[in-house]
Amino acid sequence: MVGDSVFQPDHTMTIILDDVYNSSYLWEGFEDEFGNYTGTPPTEDDDYICDVNTETLNKHAVVVIYVLVFLLSLLGNSLVMLVILYSRVGRSVTDVYLLNLAMADLLFAMTLPIWAASKAKGWIFGTPLCKVVSLLKEVNFYSGILLLACISMDRYLAIVHATRTLTQKRHWVKFICLGIWVLSVILALPISIFREVYQPPSSNLVCYENLGANTTKWRMVMRVLPQTFGFLLPLLVMLFCYGLTLRTLFSAQMGQKHRAMRVIFAVVLVFLLCWLPYNLVLVVDTLMRARVIPETCQRRKDIGRALDATEILGFLHSCLNPLIYVFIGQKFRHGLLKIMAIHGLISKEFLAKDGRPSFVGSSSGNTSTTL
Repeated sequence: MVGDSVFQPDHTMTIILDDVYNSSYLWEGFEDEFGNYTGTPPTEDDDYICDVNTETLNKHAVVVIYVLVFLLSLLGNSLVMLVILYSRVGRSVTDVYLLNLAMADLLFAMTLPIWAASKAKGWIFGTPLCKVVSLLKEVNFYSGILLLACISMDRYLAIVHATRTLTQKRHWVKFICLGIWVLSVILALPISIFREVYQPPSSNLVCYENLGANTTKWRMVMRVLPQTFGFLLPLLVMLFCYGLTLRTLFSAQMGQKHRAMRVIFAVVLVFLLCWLPYNLVLVVDTLMRARVIPETCQRRKDIGRALDATEILGFLHSCLNPLIYVFIGQKFRHGLLKIMAIHGLISKEFLAKDGRPSFVGSSSGNTSTTL
């Protein structure tokens, strides 16, 4: 699952496997407590020394990245929400989905200063906040991919089948978005429920899942079920819908609608580039926990480094969509300039030079295009 990150304390731990095998309770208690271990003994020789350097990334660099992402996300997603909410007349169904996507990114961005502080000082915020920020992180991911799946279905119906059956009734979109938020919370609840603050030996406080007995089994359940319904199935829906949509666009040479789709394709591509690597690493780690692939100390270290790096990439996603709208979304730029002109920040002559978007592509029955 997205939130099942590998625990990385700030010191180097050396484990002598002879001692571990002689004290089975130590192996189960120690390894199951830390996400950096999988609860299954390695297959190497008993006298092998497992030297795990858990400080895989420079924590100061990570803190700087989190703070920059927070500032960019706070500014960018606030502007996106402002432009969409201001454009009530020309708001399309896809814009409503993108509004909810910006809301999810903004809510998650509010937790980034907390994640940054925890990287530097350990988790000093207590168990309740540990549960809340973990929940928001998971909800951001699941709501993001579910919203993109709904957008793909909307575009598929509008372009491939040229129908407005679902999107003519605009009030249905509100219920769909509400259902997405509810489902995202349900998928994220397991992580939030089991998250708590723990004090590891000779390390800072951490926020992690305390699963009690049968840790490996429960971690498998908590990963496989949410990732199946919250990642794999929506991804398959997106691939199916956009595959047929692209085929229709290119075969019919629908240039106007193709240009209107550029923003959506860019948003989907960036989401996958940011979150797919993290989920692929989790799949590898899950296979190792299930003993499908051999578990070694080196493999544990490699997966730990990969999870740390790809998690940062996933966090970065929360600030990227507004940049896509600025550089590709003609309607978003015009809407932002219009608001600035109304409040006297730019001249109306400059707004007139920018021009109104001339192409359409909405399935909602109005003449708007997506951002």
